[in-house]
Amino acid sequence: MASLKMIKHVPIAGTLECLTGLRIGGTKDDIEIGGVDNPVIRHLRTRFPYIPGSSLKGKMRSSLEYALGKVGSRGEPCGCGLAGCLVCIIFGPHRNTRHSLGPTRILVRDAMMSVDGNEDPERWIEVKSETAIDRSTGIAGNGSLRQNERVVSGAKFAFDISMRIFEDDDEGTLLGSVRQALTLIEQDYLGASGSRGYGKVKFSFIEPAAWREQT
Repeated sequence: MASLKMIKHVPIAGTLECLTGLRIGGTKDDIEIGGVDNPVIRHLRTRFPYIPGSSLKGKMRSSLEYALGKVGSRGEPCGCGLAGCLVCIIFGPHRNTRHSLGPTRILVRDAMMSVDGNEDPERWIEVKSETAIDRSTGIAGNGSLRQNERVVSGAKFAFDISMRIFEDDDEGTLLGSVRQALTLIEQDYLGASGSRGYGKVKFSFIEPAAWREQT
């Protein structure tokens, strides 16, 4: 592979606002007896919910893959590693170590809640009870009630993305594809249970000059 020279990082930052309840699952290891079945992920120290960078990056990637027709026949991420594949250039070729695209271009950091540190984390959490419907009777099934934690609508998270631009990269095309991926998430959902109304979000950007000029 020819040597690559990195030119700069382009910051893409701003606020992610929940327009409906948001659920990104956490661990049940520290849930007390009588607690909910499906807790949301929380920061270990502050106990506020947050959005892992891996969750946001994964949704960006899959949204762009579907838009560009790059999803594999069995639903796997794109690993073609071809020079013109925007998905592989931006996010890296899936399980493909024999490519000449260089490092992954996008860095997605954990998105922390935009809150006063003195607030009670529990004010941003709600518990939603759900049950399965018996298709033959149209009645809620017996014993199928489950409780899901989710972040309430109106919650805001500070997101922080950095795009690495290397020599010979088409900066405008790469940044435009990132903008497209975030727009697709707004039209779809983030996290779990989107078909049941969860995860509608809106991005507001702190616009650096490079981001404005290229999009």
